[in-house]
Amino acid sequence: MYARILGPLTLTVGLRNVTPRAPKQRQLLSLLLLHAGQVVTVDECVDELWADSPPHSAHSTLQTYVMQIRKTLRSAASATSALAEMHLETRDRGYLLAVGPGRLDLHQFEKLVEQASLARFAGDHARESELLHRALDLWSGKALADVTCGPLLRTRLSGLRETWLGALEQRIDADLRIGRHCRLIGELSVLTRQYPTYENLHAQLMIALYRSGRTADALDVFAGLRRTLSTELGLEPSARIRDLHADLLNSAPVAESVYLPGPDSAPVPLRSAG
Repeated sequence: MYARILGPLTLTVGLRNVTPRAPKQRQLLSLLLLHAGQVVTVDECVDELWADSPPHSAHSTLQTYVMQIRKTLRSAASATSALAEMHLETRDRGYLLAVGPGRLDLHQFEKLVEQASLARFAGDHARESELLHRALDLWSGKALADVTCGPLLRTRLSGLRETWLGALEQRIDADLRIGRHCRLIGELSVLTRQYPTYENLHAQLMIALYRSGRTADALDVFAGLRRTLSTELGLEPSARIRDLHADLLNSAPVAESVYLPGPDSAPVPLRSAG
């Protein structure tokens, strides 16, 4: 049995899709998968499913949804060993979805990112890039793209989106460090349009362009970022990206270690303003 949440919700056994169709069941299953291995309280489940307007029958209806999810998991596992791989337990004041190793795409993503961070710390940027490419390939669009989300899911998905973006930035850093600047220009051009106030992506694009012999284009990226920050946020670019701009003007050697996160730190944007 395998569950996917880094894209549309999908629960499969072999080639058979056993994903629940009822919206509330899908919503509850998504909440449990996002907190796999942790107890989700009854109150949290009710808050997610009905927010500020739970029906009088909320607790009994929740129990029905839990039974239906259990039935789906048991039915899917009936002819295999999948029961040991994923099952729903009742705990004091809540529920815990136990998921075996390698049975949830989110867990695989997190493990690959962790391994990439170790490679980064060791200075093995080729290995770091390989691991992060594999991690990001697990995503097939927006997480839980086809699931109705209540307040708990929205909060969790917002954090997950930031985790994805951090992994993407780290992968681009790694690719820059191993000389893949030319092939990054198209991707970064799209990303900076999607995130017009995200400074680290603009710094990465400036470095890629400069390393590709396109200094004028790199300077244009800075000018565009400066206009956007001023118009939308009333801000100036940070000191780090201004220093990068000055080095490009002076045709100085550009080292990623000066302008991008170092190998002993988590990848963080120069300024995440949008």
